[in-house]
Amino acid sequence: MDQITSGKHIMNYKEALQQSVFKTITQSVEELKLEAFVIGGFVRDFLLQRGNAKDIDIVAIGSGIDLAKQVAKNLPNTPKVQIFKTYGTAMIKFNTIEIEFVGARKESYSENSRNPVVENGSLEDDQNRRDFTINALALSVNKNTFGDLLDPFNGIKDLENKIIKTPLNPDITYSDDPLRMLRAIRFATQLNFTIEAESLEAISRNASRIKIITKERIVVELNKILEAPKPSVGFLLLEKTGLLEYILPELMALKGVEEVEGQRHKDNFYHTLEVVDNISKHTDDLWLRWAALLHDIGKAPTKKFHKKIGWTFHGHEFEGSKMVFRLFKRLKMPLNDKMKFVQKMVLMSSRPIVLAQDIVTDSAVRRLVFDAGDYVDDLMTLCEADITTKNPKKFKKYHNNFKIVREKIIEVEERDHVRNFQPPISGEEIMKTFNIKPSKEIGIIKEFIKEAILEGDIPNEYEAAYNLMLKRGQKLGLKANTND
Repeated sequence: MDQITSGKHIMNYKEALQQSVFKTITQSVEELKLEAFVIGGFVRDFLLQRGNAKDIDIVAIGSGIDLAKQVAKNLPNTPKVQIFKTYGTAMIKFNTIEIEFVGARKESYSENSRNPVVENGSLEDDQNRRDFTINALALSVNKNTFGDLLDPFNGIKDLENKIIKTPLNPDITYSDDPLRMLRAIRFATQLNFTIEAESLEAISRNASRIKIITKERIVVELNKILEAPKPSVGFLLLEKTGLLEYILPELMALKGVEEVEGQRHKDNFYHTLEVVDNISKHTDDLWLRWAALLHDIGKAPTKKFHKKIGWTFHGHEFEGSKMVFRLFKRLKMPLNDKMKFVQKMVLMSSRPIVLAQDIVTDSAVRRLVFDAGDYVDDLMTLCEADITTKNPKKFKKYHNNFKIVREKIIEVEERDHVRNFQPPISGEEIMKTFNIKPSKEIGIIKEFIKEAILEGDIPNEYEAAYNLMLKRGQKLGLKANTND
């Protein structure tokens, strides 16, 4: 925060506008006799020293589209102007930067839509319609006032105090555009800010309004929360405000602890958030973080109490993997290899844990590597994140066990090559050897060879597999073709 509070430095906002493109924008504003301002995230992130922003939003008092055309004309190589007439906006890609231009506007909303009725407005109108005070900060790019800060809602103070707050009445702000509720939680998570108490209460009051937001827009915000350094901050806020029930009821179903005959199970909701935070320290892979978030969702529908053994969640991994598909489909998330990866991680999430508790046999490790394929390292990362015990001895023991499993995986894989396993003997060779047509016997022989390799009965080599094929074929009543 030194940039905001350090004496003389406080006035030098021109430092934010050092890039040559701002001179071109100022020149274009002069030529069109308009006024224009940089507003929103670019200004906020400059003041927070969050690195070089790739997106710049310019608001013009007048036509944003006309200003975009003029700027493009004055820039080297005249970049293409993308025009979005419906929204009255235009965009230019210049070098690595995307610059969006919009005319200042005021908005009014109807109850069942987040698409406003838009009218031309002043800069003040435009700042009023912004979601948060920290996003309403504007810097002038006009010649006579270049670099001056316009801060009608004291957003600078909110930046210093790390507060998320709406410029106007939060109930109106959130009811008008309910996506802003998710954005508030996302910014609080990303920036490690606190949502102002009144604003947080307004999110709870308006939580049901989230139903009018498209699933695609919701997922964009969920992804940004998951990509934050500590995602649990966001998911705890989603739960506290009632939004999670509308967005991810599968997670809400994990919340709470039941007790029967003095036997309790752990709260799988809070455990899940611990796992997500743990994995976030070790990977930026969004889909592996999704796998951590969903790894236990099958526990709610499979939970049972038995007098002799207490609480069980038998088959929760299998049930959870089926639920992943339904959840992705409902949220209109990709039903491609990303979804299949998350499914696989959820399905296999307990396999290394079982291994780590027993004597680690070569056979068990081979099967793990065979089933997980290229994702075995991701699976191990997930399982290590799943260690949330508060007992230091157990914590150390489990991590040491996983270390042994990891070492065994490397050893077995170097020797037996079962990752992305390709059988040494093909179906074509079996048909040729026994002079048979496609039949169930081919599948039986291939499966027999695969099992022998995974069990360690034979090495993963052609000659051993060939000899085993001859023996198994003979037992099935097949005669080898000896002409070759």
